[in-house]
Amino acid sequence: MNPKLKPKNRLTQTRFICLGFIMIILLGTLLLMTPIASRSHTVTPFLDSMFTALSATCVTGLVVVDTFTHWTLFGQLVIITLIQIGGLGFITIGVAFSLLLRNRIGLKARGLMQESINSVKIGGIIKLAKKILVGTFIVEGTGALILGIRFSFDFGFVRGMYYGIFHAISAFCNGGFDLMGRLEPYSSLTYYAGDVVVNVVICSLIIIGGIGFVVWDDITTNGLHFKKYRLHTKIVLVTTAFLLLSGTLLFYIIEYNNTMKGMNVGERILASLFSATTARTAGFNSVDTGSLTSASKLLTCVLMFIGGSPGSTAGGIKTTTIFILVVSLWSGITDRHKTAVFKRRFEDDAIKKASTVFTLNMFLAIFALFTILAITDLSLSDVMFEVFSAIGTVGMTTGITRDLSSAARIIIMVLMFCGRVGSLSFALTFLQGKKDPPVYYPEEEISVG
Repeated sequence: MNPKLKPKNRLTQTRFICLGFIMIILLGTLLLMTPIASRSHTVTPFLDSMFTALSATCVTGLVVVDTFTHWTLFGQLVIITLIQIGGLGFITIGVAFSLLLRNRIGLKARGLMQESINSVKIGGIIKLAKKILVGTFIVEGTGALILGIRFSFDFGFVRGMYYGIFHAISAFCNGGFDLMGRLEPYSSLTYYAGDVVVNVVICSLIIIGGIGFVVWDDITTNGLHFKKYRLHTKIVLVTTAFLLLSGTLLFYIIEYNNTMKGMNVGERILASLFSATTARTAGFNSVDTGSLTSASKLLTCVLMFIGGSPGSTAGGIKTTTIFILVVSLWSGITDRHKTAVFKRRFEDDAIKKASTVFTLNMFLAIFALFTILAITDLSLSDVMFEVFSAIGTVGMTTGITRDLSSAARIIIMVLMFCGRVGSLSFALTFLQGKKDPPVYYPEEEISVG
């Protein structure tokens, strides 16, 4: 074979994105290690700093130290900046700077942008980027203003507005970091369980950030005309609504006389809605997660594993993946040859990719669960909750994160990274470039099921 015809080992889009996230995490780690980042004015240990930087960049929210009591204003600003970059994607941030500087955006940058937000086509990608940036500014700004006014009654105007901005960005980017350690360390939003304004605004930000930028584009283009939406948008909206409604109802029933005991009907509905929303994949909590029943913990794990939608600030295997698998399963049960919904049928590649993502994430979760259980003496339910929270980039915990050993923390960090860049994308960074062999072997039937 002519050497000139051999494929070059070049940096692919997925490898570039993974490398970019790693560089941002390392930079964040170094900044958080500086003495001015901690309230004790000492160097925060490398692993603690990296865990925090990775959790923020991967918009997860798992923490080994309380965000308010450990980090100074500088440290908190580093964290919220990492959350914003991780939520929108550093490619989108880069495109934003290019647009501001009026630089020409080449085909390579457009391709990276397409890969970053999971757009199906490269045409109009810069126009979509502008929509994302303007939409993010409007949504986060509105949320920050409302939350800032509400928090001003509790913390004063300046601090209240700062808290509003921090929590609006964290909620929209599905980050899960909070500053309520001022009231009690690791308390999240439990002090606002019955507050309508805080609950509604936080839930709205989580949902808007989690449905995906491509869905934004479809809705702003076609308004409320559901029939005009792309198949992708229809699947996302229907699946999101189903998960929110069913999750709220189940949490209401299961936790009625447990974590929601003593609440009135309105407060129970708010707490149930918040629990169903934040599990996909924001990481806040308005009730004590460690006190949830086993059934609620399992329900939360399912919601965390599914997560949000493609091209959004959320993690998980995504709503479209679980939708495709369920419809494909139904087609298999009913012995239909083609999988179709909304008068459209899926491509075979979509079903194959959905199966791959589901299986790969499940294998990663089971492997991590087994390994952590083998090296620690923690309970199965707590570790399972932590593992699914990490791979779904959720950030909810029963309280064991800060008690994990160094080896267990590294495993959780790997899961968070895979959850953010996508387990399939992470695998492709090692496997891309390998072509199918030129020889096709004969087929043979095997028994299945």
